[in-house]
Amino acid sequence: MTVTLYTTVGSPLGDVLLAGVESATAPGGVALASLSLPDQKGAAVVQDEWVRAPEAFAGVVSQLGAYFDGASTGFDLEYTVGGTEFQRRVWSAVDAVPYGATVTYGQIAERVGASGAGVRAVGTAIGRNPLLVVRPCHRVIGADGALRGYAAGLERKERLLGLEGALTP
Repeated sequence: MTVTLYTTVGSPLGDVLLAGVESATAPGGVALASLSLPDQKGAAVVQDEWVRAPEAFAGVVSQLGAYFDGASTGFDLEYTVGGTEFQRRVWSAVDAVPYGATVTYGQIAERVGASGAGVRAVGTAIGRNPLLVVRPCHRVIGADGALRGYAAGLERKERLLGLEGALTP
């Protein structure tokens, strides 16, 4: 049986809930399964059988701190595999969006071979991203340049894009 480890840590976006599982290959020994923010739609919720283990997430916390301080533009973390095959393709395309850049939902749909009506499916897959911040779904915007659909709220999406210098006045 796989035990889920978790901790919470403060951030400029509110208290972050980190959840993961032990992994012999992951930096710090834990593969991240979820990073959730307060009031996030579809956020992970601590279960009775989860084990609080702040020390297991020291590397993740350090990388998050460096990102929020503007000292780092990316993350070197191991993630658990989750989602459907389509979601994983979408999430991989989102992972490829560079720091400080934005793409549209339509561009992501084209990259995964789901253009046209597939844009809605891409939006749904992005909305189910269990790794907010570290998997940069905040970098995906509407075709008109408007901020759209962020599970943790548009003000947080705007804040993250501002931190990365991706918002133009």
